[in-house]
This record gives sequence, structure tokens and C-alpha cells, in this order.
Amino acid sequence: MEIKKFLKFNSKKDVVVVQGLGFVGAVMSLVVSNSSKKDYAVIGVDRKENIEIIDDINNGIFPIKSSDPKVEEYYQNSIKKGNLLATYDTSAYSHASVIIVDINLDVQKNSDSKGNLNSFNVDLDPFKNAIRTIGKNCKKDVLVLVETTVPPGTCVKVVKPIIEEELRKRHLSVDEIKIGHSYERVMPGPEYINSIKNFYRVYSGIDENSAQETKKFLKTIISTSKYPLTKLVNTNATEMAKVLENSYRAANIAFAVEWSRYAEEAGVNLYEIVNAIRLRPTHSNLMYPGIGVGGYCLTKDPLLASWAKINHFNSDDNLEQSEMGVKINDKMPHYAFDFMMKAFAFESLVNKKILLLGVSYRSDVGDTRYSPVEPFYLNCVDNKAIVETHDPYVQYWEEINVEVSQDLEEKLDMTWDLIVFSAAHSKYKNPEVISRISKMSNVKVLDTLGILKEKDIEELNKNNNVKVLGRGDI
Repeated sequence: MEIKKFLKFNSKKDVVVVQGLGFVGAVMSLVVSNSSKKDYAVIGVDRKENIEIIDDINNGIFPIKSSDPKVEEYYQNSIKKGNLLATYDTSAYSHASVIIVDINLDVQKNSDSKGNLNSFNVDLDPFKNAIRTIGKNCKKDVLVLVETTVPPGTCVKVVKPIIEEELRKRHLSVDEIKIGHSYERVMPGPEYINSIKNFYRVYSGIDENSAQETKKFLKTIISTSKYPLTKLVNTNATEMAKVLENSYRAANIAFAVEWSRYAEEAGVNLYEIVNAIRLRPTHSNLMYPGIGVGGYCLTKDPLLASWAKINHFNSDDNLEQSEMGVKINDKMPHYAFDFMMKAFAFESLVNKKILLLGVSYRSDVGDTRYSPVEPFYLNCVDNKAIVETHDPYVQYWEEINVEVSQDLEEKLDMTWDLIVFSAAHSKYKNPEVISRISKMSNVKVLDTLGILKEKDIEELNKNNNVKVLGRGDI
């Protein structure tokens, strides 16, 4: 459907344009189009090279697989209402009263083959170009709501100047533009929709009017009566809140990594220890060890913060501890591989048949961006193993151009030298899966996430050899 026809059909509705139709933007579009407090017409805009995503949304196929049934429910409801359109036509911005920025902002890492981070850089040019596209098309009084995780200082030092520059080029006033920042806390998985709609939000604006308009809009899509909004003093504060939030979690995980190695050297089970400590309320969020950190946030946000400290605020010092957390976490998949080689006394992986159960970075989601399974997989392949993959949420592993099986029955009927639990999907915790593997003979089983219960390990060890990362039982 063309934009003109779409707008004519939705002529009585305010238009919200979402820039970016990835894991955040696509679902954010659904939440806005299903608002119970205001009837919006929603247009999602992405780059022309992502035409497949655009076509899918317009042709009855939501491009993101999720274990949350509300995603498909919301999508079907949007189809019935006829208030959701996807396009690469940037003229869509000219019709919007609200533009939500949900695009990628990447960190370029320079790492060696063992995951050691040598240097990194933040290239703001793609982000700047996307903001410039908005400025070239938007109304002079539009609300631009930035949800993208950005280096602190970006709304004031990057977004505002670019939009004002483009408005002036069109001989429009810059006094009415509104720019707000409210970072998403999207959690792909069974609570995908709720993590946007029914969850706490922090917000701010470049001025008081921007902040108030941001609040006014958020109240139409978020259950603020149950989850009140938190206003911070300015966009620097909310931008810092997001990267601090994720830096804390990344550091927590890195802390657990160091102690998991200590536990293995000492011959103790770190999972038991953590469970015992978690009974203390002040320590209930102590992390478990695992194959590594993945996804789009924890792998880069501490670096965004450190980069901004030097480049936006002219500091002489970086965020050393936050950077160190990323460096430790980046090496986790390589450590898991080395653990596997040692635990099973592998001298060589040549022609060893390995099945990886799960390739996504998080349980019950289909997101492979920066998945820690990727370097683990590549280590196995580089060592001449024959590696096959299964994931209930992933059919194609885009980052490394690998087809992924979704037929677990078929895979469990095959013969393997090694089976690796590499993602904590609920499907893999099914007793039937454990039973099927336990009936195999002479198979090595590696649990990189501690998902196997004690009884599972006992059953699997009857005919096979099981090792769990962080248990200290090599």
C-alpha cells in the first residue's frame, strides 16, 4: 500500500513513524499501533536493502520470531485495523507528529583470534545520516524520540544540531522542534511485548517542552498507572542511565566468569555456591557463569559510555573497569572452547561430529546478533570439526551464513561425538530431550550454561560423559 493510500485510510489518526524495523523498532511499531489510549497510524521506515523485512510486514508475515504469543496477536490486530505500514520511502517522516528512532549504533572492535579486545571505535556517521534524513523531511514541530542506545551527550551534541541545520536549510523555524530520549528495555523472549508496554521507563528532553511531550506520548503506549515514568534532568542523564544499566550487568557477568574459573581450579560447583549466596536478598542478582555474553547491548554499551567520556566530555580517563568487563566477557566463548578441549581430553577435533543445541544469544529468542555461540562455533570449525546446529527460533544464521535446523527429532536420531548445550532454550530442558541423549552411547555432552539438573547429569552419565562449565569436576 502506498503512503498516500495508507494515510487516507487512517486520515483521522496521528501518525507515528518508527525509524528502524529491527528487534526493537518492529515490536515498538506493534505496541504503538495497538495503543488502547490513542488510535495511531504507524509507519515503519527501514533502508531499501532491508526490503525483505518491509515486504514481509506488508504481506502478513511478521519478520521476528518470538516465544511471546502477544507479538503475533498484536501484529494480526494491526493488520485488521489497517494502521501499520512498512516502507523505505523517507517522505513518511513528513507526515509524522512523532518519530521514534530505533536504529543500530555499533561499536567497531579490533580483537584477536582469542577474543582479546585490542582497541575499539564508535563511528557515528551512519547514525548521523539517519538523523539527517529525519531533519530533511520532518515537520518543524515534530517530537523526535530517541530510543537507540547512544553515547551520553548524543542528543544534545549530535541529534539537535543536525535537525536544526536541516530545518534551517528548508527555511523552517528551529524553535518548535522537540527532542526526547527514553531508552528501551526490550527483552526478546516470552515477555517481549510486556518489556515495552508493561515496564518502567526513564525519560527526558533537551528542554522542558520536549520532556513534557515525551511524557505525554509515552503515557499513551505504556501502562504508566502501574509502571510510573521516571523523569531525569536532561538527555545526558537518560543516555548515561542506559549505558550504566548495561555496564553494571556486563560487569556482574564478568565477575562471575572469573569466579567460575576459580571454582574449576578449586574443584567446586559454582552453581551451588551462587544458589546459596542468592538466598541473601542483597545478593539475589549474582550471575551464573556461561558460554558468554551476546546480544546488542552488553557487548558494546560499556564501550559507548567510555568513548563518550573522552569524545563528548573531553575527559582524560576512560571507564577502565567497564571496558575490562567487556574484555573479560568477549573471551568467554574462547574459554568455553578451551574448557571443552581439556575436559574431554581432545587432542584433535578433526572429523569429530558436533551438535550445537542453540545458536541465539539468549534463551527462547531468535536473536543471533553478537551471539557468543558464534566464536565457539568458529573455533570448532577452524579445528576441522563437522559442526551442525539446531535452534527452535533460528532458521538462518545470518552473521556467518549458516542454515540452522529446526528439526530436533532428526538431529537426535543422528550419531554424534559431542553434543553442546549452547543456548538455554526451554525446549532443551524437556525431560524427553535428556532421555533421548541418555540413550545414546559414548557421546560427550557439554553444558555451557548450567541448565542440566543433578538428576539429568546422573542419567546422562550412565552411558555418556557429561561436563558442565563452572562445576569444577574436570
